[in-house]
Amino acid sequence: MLTAVSATPRTGVLLVNTGSPASPGVADVRAYLRQFLSDPRVVDLPALGRWLLLNFIILPFRPRRSAHAYRQVWTARGAPLLVHGQDLAHGVQAALGPAADVVLAMRYGNPSIGSVLDQWAHAGVRRIVVVPLFPHHASASWGSAVDAVYTHASTLASVPALHVVPPFFAEPEFLDPVAAGLRAACALHAPDHVVLSYHGVPERHVRRTDLTGSHCLASPDCCAATDAAESACYRAQCMATSRLLIARAGLDPARVATAFQSRLGRTPWIGPATDAVLTDLHRHGKRKVVIAAPSFVADCLETVEELGLRARADFSADGGELVLIPCLNAQPDWCAGLASLIRRSCPWLTGAQAGRGLLSVTPSPRSPDAESPSRL
Repeated sequence: MLTAVSATPRTGVLLVNTGSPASPGVADVRAYLRQFLSDPRVVDLPALGRWLLLNFIILPFRPRRSAHAYRQVWTARGAPLLVHGQDLAHGVQAALGPAADVVLAMRYGNPSIGSVLDQWAHAGVRRIVVVPLFPHHASASWGSAVDAVYTHASTLASVPALHVVPPFFAEPEFLDPVAAGLRAACALHAPDHVVLSYHGVPERHVRRTDLTGSHCLASPDCCAATDAAESACYRAQCMATSRLLIARAGLDPARVATAFQSRLGRTPWIGPATDAVLTDLHRHGKRKVVIAAPSFVADCLETVEELGLRARADFSADGGELVLIPCLNAQPDWCAGLASLIRRSCPWLTGAQAGRGLLSVTPSPRSPDAESPSRL
């Protein structure tokens, strides 16, 4: 972190993820949930309805259950999301070198977005690259993170120049290490099926991104007919990622399912639901399943506890085996890939000329080892 004004201020690179409570204690989890679920982009109800829901339905009961879940995944260094995020920041810093100051910030909890921006303002950093660590665009994640950066930056005496790296759901730097993990897991475990599980969002969030008002969720194949690179539809972008990963990993599309997890509340969420897909696979005799979570770049409560503990226990109850592939975390190829994405989006970091745009859903040529189908 910069601590003094430099004659040639570096570029600040702000890696933003969702966040975690300060500890797995009930009080800290309650404070975290209060901040998280008070965000109107997350719970998009009128202010009074959101306040009533939070204070009379969620906060009296959920913190204790969530605290128990966090205790299952807490590490000696803290919450997995924070630990992996810090390691990623160090890896990207090493890849970018002294031209940038790479720092992790959390949308909720600490280290906060505001605290990092304040320190950079004091150090004289005038240009900031914002990297939401969400591959796909969703108002409740990517949109909320960018909104929070803009809001705090606008309060500074000297507003910095902000450059936001767009969603990277179709970029080779993201797809290639995920596909490599899929190939390795399938070669090792020879599964009957693969599940690609993405974080879910309410259906109304998706419909609001449909400018026509008549396409999103209007038919079973609506996402297949959408140009994900030109759309803000979260579900369409997730489906595009699945298609690209299947091609890169050499998988049989008939033996790969795309699903959505982490539902909250009773309103309709996009589907199919991960738990329902796993139940259906088990019912149809699929006893060994590999599962990956491509909408998460770092392991967290939703991957380690929801998939790695609860979903695995449910699937194993009748003799099944669920193999969870770790997220990218701070793998060297991901650190290098993210640094490449940042350089390509911000050519001044290397003095290079502006490169191509970041969004594309056309698969790039695969490496030779991707040409042979996996054992799946």
